Amino acid sequence: MAKSPEEEHPQKAFGWAAKDSSGLLSPFHFSRRETGDGDVTIKILYCGVCHSDLHNVKNEWGFTMYPVVPGHEIVGTVTKTGKNVKKFKVGDRVGVGVLVESCKRCESCQQDLENYCPQMILTYNSYSQDGTKTYGGYSDIVVVDEHYVLRFPENLPSDAGAPLLCAGITVYSPMKYYGITEPGKHLGVAGLGGLGHVAVKIGKAFGLIVTVISSSPKKEEEAINRLGADSFLVSSDPAKMKAAINTMDYIIDTVSAVHPLAPLISLLKLNGKLITVGRKLVGGSDIGGIKETQEMLDFCAKHGITADIELIKMGDINTAMERLAKSDVKYRFVIDVANSLSQ
Repeated sequence: MAKSPEEEHPQKAFGWAAKDSSGLLSPFHFSRRETGDGDVTIKILYCGVCHSDLHNVKNEWGFTMYPVVPGHEIVGTVTKTGKNVKKFKVGDRVGVGVLVESCKRCESCQQDLENYCPQMILTYNSYSQDGTKTYGGYSDIVVVDEHYVLRFPENLPSDAGAPLLCAGITVYSPMKYYGITEPGKHLGVAGLGGLGHVAVKIGKAFGLIVTVISSSPKKEEEAINRLGADSFLVSSDPAKMKAAINTMDYIIDTVSAVHPLAPLISLLKLNGKLITVGRKLVGGSDIGGIKETQEMLDFCAKHGITADIELIKMGDINTAMERLAKSDVKYRFVIDVANSLSQ
């Protein structure tokens, strides 16, 4: 007979889980494995609320295994380390992103591209190699193999830095891979949400000229005065779109809704590049390996890049999910786990 989530492992854990496709989250007792020789046990301080969390709790992608504890933008402090752990010590501030296990042997793993590993295991809604389910960061503790734990730079705030573990690497990785890093080149960022606002900041840090492309004219002041974009293009204005034809070297498309790509392609110069990310938050090239994620965190710390967040209590998560579904957030919810998760 299968053990209950609370009895599967020796370490007691507590979080909030969705039990069915209503997506409503409620208190949930479960357990974490004992700290293995290569493991790090982390007390969770903050966890970002990613749009893929919303898709998962409502089973909009069709593969949710209930109960599900979401959360893959985790920042916390190390409370225990296994005897073989070399990278971390008790008290260190660390992060955990989208993946927590891979085979470590295949070609992808050998190239620090664990996100391509056929045996990659996600931080939640996956099965670990021991056959038990993974639960995410809407909880008090997590136990992770040290290889998949990230050092959190000293000057990067825990709360506003948490969303970088998904939103940050989702835009940083393709920018690096496709060479969208050349100072003075013109970058268009389509969509100004959780991903788009970070893409603007990273683009400016690379020295790019950044134009935000949005269907909403009311976002112009925010894009330029608060986020530092150089210009703003209203995609719903045919005259302005026509005037911008052949002006951009690159476009990163972060729009999650279904939309035509031809108008964006027309904005590109000859040999320009259009990179779509949007809903592919946890797949393929749209996250990065562990090494590159660490590089991204260090880059953001060096350049003072954080996400713009709304800090919420765990008890407010269902209201936050409703608002997220309506894109009513600037620009990422982050749960203050340590100060609001009570049993």
